[in-house]
Amino acid sequence: MLKSSWRGFAIIFASALPFSSNLAESAFAQVQKSAHILNLELAMDAANEAIRVCREKGWPVSVSIVDAAGNIKVRAKGDFSAIHTKDASFRKAYTTVASAPLFHFNKLSEWVEALKSNPYASAYATLPNIFLLPGAVAIKNGDEVIAAIGVGGAPRGNKDEMCAEAGLAKIKDRLAKGR
Repeated sequence: MLKSSWRGFAIIFASALPFSSNLAESAFAQVQKSAHILNLELAMDAANEAIRVCREKGWPVSVSIVDAAGNIKVRAKGDFSAIHTKDASFRKAYTTVASAPLFHFNKLSEWVEALKSNPYASAYATLPNIFLLPGAVAIKNGDEVIAAIGVGGAPRGNKDEMCAEAGLAKIKDRLAKGR
């Protein structure tokens, strides 16, 4: 009896496979296109500008741009930048997209400064990928944080942030148009 029930299940399962594979293909092929995003071209332009500005000042840096979910959109290690700068730039950008929507800041340095008066600020540093040093700016569509630019490698975080701001300034006009 048990053998015939398994046979029936196998027949039903096998007959459903062609339909389920079509459903799976259509589900995996869909990409959300309704949310505001930073497109790749703008992200690359911003990263190149941030590196260019820092390089002209003699600061070898790395740049990371992450989307609103903290995923790396662009990561560029500038010529002669130290190996740790790629991680520092990512963590600064990640900290910004993770925290700016909650704490309403545009530059990571603003939040770092605000945390100086918070007795619990050290707890933030224990969270994965959080980096409490200046050097990143939020990229916004209106009030919505859609990405962040993080820079690492200049002599101080405020100089990293200056280069990140230059990257944002490079794309600001095109950002509203999405190109």
